[in-house]
Amino acid sequence: VQLQAFGGGLVQARGSLRLSCAACGRNFRSYIVAWFRQAPGKEREFVAAITWSGGSTYYADSVKGRFTISRDNAKNTVYLQMNMLKPEDTAVYYCAADRTISVINTTPRSYGYWGQGTLVTVSS
Repeated sequence: VQLQAFGGGLVQARGSLRLSCAACGRNFRSYIVAWFRQAPGKEREFVAAITWSGGSTYYADSVKGRFTISRDNAKNTVYLQMNMLKPEDTAVYYCAADRTISVINTTPRSYGYWGQGTLVTVSS
């Protein structure tokens, strides 16, 4: 499967953005999909993930209550709605997917497919 992330941009603190991760390939609905982010000089960190059915989601503590992950399997797309953005949310955001894992995993190496990343910049 090929992934393309888009929707990033410049936003003021407390603003909102919605990222999209569009997938090309068969059986996308069987993949667990996650969002990660990487700020300059920092390691890539887990943000949120969703199971193939959308029935289970998991969030990093730093974004819980502000970000919402969802998916539309008919459109082969996963979304990350980001509200109440903070300057510390500034990073390149990547979507990742895998179907060999049976439960949500927060480590980057668990995901075999990655999108190219989209930059989110939050100004104070």
